[in-house]
Amino acid sequence: MKAPETLQEAIIYFADADNSNNFVINLRWQDGIARCPYCGSERVVYLANAKVWKCYEKHAKAKFSLKIGTIMEDSALGIDKWLVAMWLIVNCKNGISSCEIARDLGISQKSAWHMAHRIRFALHHGSFEKLSGHVEADETFIGGKARNMHVGKRQRRITGTGTKDKVAVMGILERGGEVRTTVLANRKRPALHAEVRKHVEAGAALYTDALMSYSGLAGDYAHQIVDHAVEYVSGQCHTNGLENYWSLLKRGINGTYVSVEPFHLFRYLDEQAFRYNNRKDMNDQARFVLAASKIFDKRLTWKDLTGKTAVAPPSVN
Repeated sequence: MKAPETLQEAIIYFADADNSNNFVINLRWQDGIARCPYCGSERVVYLANAKVWKCYEKHAKAKFSLKIGTIMEDSALGIDKWLVAMWLIVNCKNGISSCEIARDLGISQKSAWHMAHRIRFALHHGSFEKLSGHVEADETFIGGKARNMHVGKRQRRITGTGTKDKVAVMGILERGGEVRTTVLANRKRPALHAEVRKHVEAGAALYTDALMSYSGLAGDYAHQIVDHAVEYVSGQCHTNGLENYWSLLKRGINGTYVSVEPFHLFRYLDEQAFRYNNRKDMNDQARFVLAASKIFDKRLTWKDLTGKTAVAPPSVN
């Protein structure tokens, strides 16, 4: 059977254990040589009856399964369920909730929630290459609407008016290129300037709104400002690309996920940025294969996810 091109084909294709295993094997060891995830040795053999590999180097764990060294490590769920969940997450334009994943795959909501966050963790894209050309920078606030909250949650989370109880998020978009987003502690000048200088190449054309925190960037960038109280576009100066991105992000958060805790928000930003940056010239199959190629050498445990151990958000977005 040919590689799947649609969700229906993916469900049928990956239901065969050999197909799902071979798919992951071909992505993991593209040269056809299996390597131990613990020591990197090629002195390994496949034990067909146990469906694991054995490493002949001397270390504590000689045997390893295909899940070891991936986001699927220590998961009791089959690889077929993982791959179908990944297909759904990277190809559903507005995202997919853990409740829906649980219903579709026949697993618990708790397992689906952990699975979805591990997939988002794999989608994180860090790059030291700076954006150039025409670049837009803008910020927004993410937070639940009080009228949609249960009264108990509203009393706990809404302690003021305006943006007081919302989370500041900054986006930087290279026109014709990629978007990068990050959660901010505040919208003050040091925070915004630091993000711009970290992600944007000096000398680039930088377009922002009239927020005073952006002042002072003209020395390093061709900085132009559009005052949204007067107009939204002035020649090439606008932030409409990021406004479009914010609308997509908030549609997913408000319509699909409904309530996102600030502690986990950066993972939802990674998910949306992945879909946005890979929306052009890429069909569902190619987007899925790209996402699947990112699952290796990454792990997000339940303790890390729930904050029982301290894990900082990625430093590069």
